[in-house]
Amino acid sequence: MQRPYTIVVSEVTVDGKLTLRRGRSSKEIMQFMDAEANRYLHELRAKVDGIMVGAETIRTDNPFLTVRYVEGKNPTRIIPTSKADIPLDSNILEKHAPTIIITSESAPEDKILSLKEKVEVLICGEESVDLIQMMDTLYKRGIKTLMVEGGSTLNWNLIRFGLVDEIRLIHIPFIVGGEDTPTLVGGEGFYSLDEVVKTKLRAHFMRGSHLITEWEIKFEG
Repeated sequence: MQRPYTIVVSEVTVDGKLTLRRGRSSKEIMQFMDAEANRYLHELRAKVDGIMVGAETIRTDNPFLTVRYVEGKNPTRIIPTSKADIPLDSNILEKHAPTIIITSESAPEDKILSLKEKVEVLICGEESVDLIQMMDTLYKRGIKTLMVEGGSTLNWNLIRFGLVDEIRLIHIPFIVGGEDTPTLVGGEGFYSLDEVVKTKLRAHFMRGSHLITEWEIKFEG
């Protein structure tokens, strides 16, 4: 399998949270990012071929996923969603940038057809999106570098299948708490130290008032 070089990029609080509560928009936290931190985020967007978020992020945040704070091209927006459950008034379905919806054979046909009227739709997987097949398909379609902006379930699924190369974090200087509040990586998690994904700190620096940390995934073998 060939796949894009993949970078997970996220804004996280000191305690690793992505939002104030489950179901709340991450934009509430992102409003505390200063101009330099926003430029850092959008510089990354301008350098990659594709940008990916999960369907829940689309439903909750309704992002544009375009380059705005710096000069540069808009990456192709890529949304994996097993049931093609994307609101038809979503900003990512507008013509600001190319968009690819990745879905499965189990998605309702009417939803697929409605999305196809607006953007490109690809089928990867039977009951759910096959992430490995998806990555191979994206690479073959020219997506050689991919930026992932979450959420926590998508981050978990990509990481557990070994599909992430880097993690870059913009640290937001406050604490949210909450047992059910989404963190950077959700899902069921690993159960032993033999399974956990190891990382190496490659860089740490300030952009404006924000600490940025960049981590490499250490692949075994």
